[in-house]
Amino acid sequence: MTTSERLIESTRELLWERGYVGTSPKAILERAGAGQGSMYHHFKGKPDLALAAIRRTAEEMRATVEGVLGGPGTPYARIAAYLRRERDVLRGCPVGRLTMDPDVIASDELRAPVDETLDWLRGRLAAIVREGQERGEFGPGLDAEEIAAAIVATVQGGYVLARACGQPAAFDAGVRGLLALLAPPAAPTV
Repeated sequence: MTTSERLIESTRELLWERGYVGTSPKAILERAGAGQGSMYHHFKGKPDLALAAIRRTAEEMRATVEGVLGGPGTPYARIAAYLRRERDVLRGCPVGRLTMDPDVIASDELRAPVDETLDWLRGRLAAIVREGQERGEFGPGLDAEEIAAAIVATVQGGYVLARACGQPAAFDAGVRGLLALLAPPAAPTV
């Protein structure tokens, strides 16, 4: 791994663990095992490196999510697979946590990849809900964008609840509840 890659990966980890303010250039260099001038050789400074790290985190999240949402199965099954996919619930979402960082939110440049990723996620989920409506799996009266927002809110809120009580079960309960609400109606028995 190149020095530039080590710096980006170290920054990604530190942003997730400590937030922007808690991610000092010294901590980045120590974690990356890089010399003092390395960061400034590859990046203009901490904001430039943080932007590269946030973009990488956003790209990775999109790829992971698309791998699940673009997989086989009915729309409901793909949404269920997304909600149930393996994640480190107690660490929280690396993109969602950035929304709680005042320094990231205050910067249009740092916030942009976060906004773009969450917008993409809502759009991708809404498209799957519409697909389910076309197939008769979801009710035609549902608003696909609102359902997509509820799915994202359940995931992000589930992280918060799980972290608050120190138990992944809080996340899982939210997922089960949402899936019960979204479950296609049972076929009538004859």
